[in-house]
Amino acid sequence: MKTNTKKIAGVGLLTAIVVVLQLLGSFIRFGPFSISLVLIPIVVGASLYGVLSGAWLGLAFGITVLISGDASAFLTISPAGTVITVLLKGIIAGLLAGAVYKAIEKKNKTVATIVAAIVCPVVNTGIFLIGCRLFFFDTIKTWAAGTNVFVYMITGLVGFNFLFELGANIILSPTIVKLTQLGKRGR
Repeated sequence: MKTNTKKIAGVGLLTAIVVVLQLLGSFIRFGPFSISLVLIPIVVGASLYGVLSGAWLGLAFGITVLISGDASAFLTISPAGTVITVLLKGIIAGLLAGAVYKAIEKKNKTVATIVAAIVCPVVNTGIFLIGCRLFFFDTIKTWAAGTNVFVYMITGLVGFNFLFELGANIILSPTIVKLTQLGKRGR
């Protein structure tokens, strides 16, 4: 099997961007959680380099979240639940973004990237909410302070962050992928 040097370099560069964006992004907070721009290079990597590259970039995202302390509120409640949730949400978001891109790309690469850019934050947030329900529900109930817990989870834990991440992904991911592909044609 021939090693693709451009792919290794591209995925390596995107991995570094994931780490830097996550570390810098943890300083931009709206409510208790940081806004993640990390999903953009995950979608770009999944679109340009495939499903496994998307999964790898999602794993790098998850590991960086755990190392950065961004998940510390949850680590004190359930270390295992936090690790499972954080790693799975990144890996599966990248994997499915790549799978959706691959399924649609032959018909229209731009549409494929837009759909991947939607799938990635939806899956990331969905798995986060499932993890909250499975591992942290009793604690989140106390955080909700008598309000509906599910409404609190949607509005308090993910609301604005999700909308920002979704919007940024829909705008920036297809633009970056298109610019990268234009650069390939010019050679």
